[in-house]
Amino acid sequence: MLKSFCSWLLYKYMGWTVNVTEPHPDKFIICLAPHTSNWDFLIGQLYNKSQGLKSNFLMKKEWFFWPLGPIFRRMGGIPVWRSKHTSMTDNLAETAKKLPAFKLCITPEGTRSLNPEWKKGFYFIAQKANIPILLYGVDYERKLIQCTKTIIPNGNVDEQMREIKLYFKPFKGKHPENFTTGEV
Repeated sequence: MLKSFCSWLLYKYMGWTVNVTEPHPDKFIICLAPHTSNWDFLIGQLYNKSQGLKSNFLMKKEWFFWPLGPIFRRMGGIPVWRSKHTSMTDNLAETAKKLPAFKLCITPEGTRSLNPEWKKGFYFIAQKANIPILLYGVDYERKLIQCTKTIIPNGNVDEQMREIKLYFKPFKGKHPENFTTGEV
């Protein structure tokens, strides 16, 4: 019922389309960009529900207040304390190694504001856990959710981050002025 409703809402009512060609193994990181609006979260949740997927996601701790905190946690939210150095990448990589299934969605910009210096935590989690990174782009101009590339971390962070940023370059966020891949 929920899957059908989310499919109807996202595809029929809102007019979005999907181009996903990459396989989804039991363990992976979703690198999702651009992230320029809170609408990205809603679109992502509708997509997940319409596909029968469940993935955890990182979100700044300030969103985990009552009554939203328990709701976000139940949905798979993991609060991030940006002001603290907490070894989060190491902890998430260890968790990924131990579990039979692990799916985590991360926005590399780390903010909805313009940020040319993308976070690399998603890369290091995937590298340490030896799992792939699926590149998911959300394009508001074309109303398209696309995943046509997978990155297998090989340790050459700069080269692979350039490859990742080039993949996302053509995507238009809800607020395109808030998205940049920086100099690539």
